Amino acid sequence: MTQDQLKALVGQAALAYVPPGSVVGVGTGSTVNHFIDALAGIKERIAGAVSSSERSSQRLRDHGIAVLDSNQVQRLPVYIDGADEIDGQGCMIKGGGGALTREKIVADLAEQFVCIADASKRVEVLGTFPLPVEVIPMAAAQVTRRLQALGARVVPRAGFVSDNGCPILDAHGLSIRDPLAMECEINQWPGVVTVGIFARHRARVCLLGTEQGVQTLHFAAGAVRAQCA
Repeated sequence: MTQDQLKALVGQAALAYVPPGSVVGVGTGSTVNHFIDALAGIKERIAGAVSSSERSSQRLRDHGIAVLDSNQVQRLPVYIDGADEIDGQGCMIKGGGGALTREKIVADLAEQFVCIADASKRVEVLGTFPLPVEVIPMAAAQVTRRLQALGARVVPRAGFVSDNGCPILDAHGLSIRDPLAMECEINQWPGVVTVGIFARHRARVCLLGTEQGVQTLHFAAGAVRAQCA
């Protein structure tokens, strides 16, 4: 199967994690586009969606699915999104599409994160994919220096601003062996809006598209969020 067919496979499989009558959290990206298309087939069975980007919101509306503002909900039963990389603990690098901040906001509302990805996204150690960091513009140079001190080669994402109006720095060449510690450190730097490490909001389930079909990976629950001061 092609990579696109694998993405469609996991997008369809994710419907099993959408409770009837619920408002579902919806991420951003090419794999999520397949999930949104599949979700349209059961739109009468859900109350709507909270989306992590303008792009996903438009696709949902095009399918006739109600899009709610995140401030209208207190909790979501599930957040379904892709990943640029996911490790054996369910920690991820996200933000290749530039929606990392809103993705983290919606993930924080959700009781569980279900990651949908093709098998190429599964890694032992995060960092082969460049780590996105969304920043306030006046802090870009200082955050760049801090990332370089960690050993990264930093490339500003050319011609791009997020839905929040902020630039993104892509940090190449990191080997992220303690995702939670690095997420906590970078998030505390002045001027950082969000770093694209999802360790505090890691996946509980990953639906992985493989040549043999959808492989379901479960990650043990733990008090990950409490460990980050």
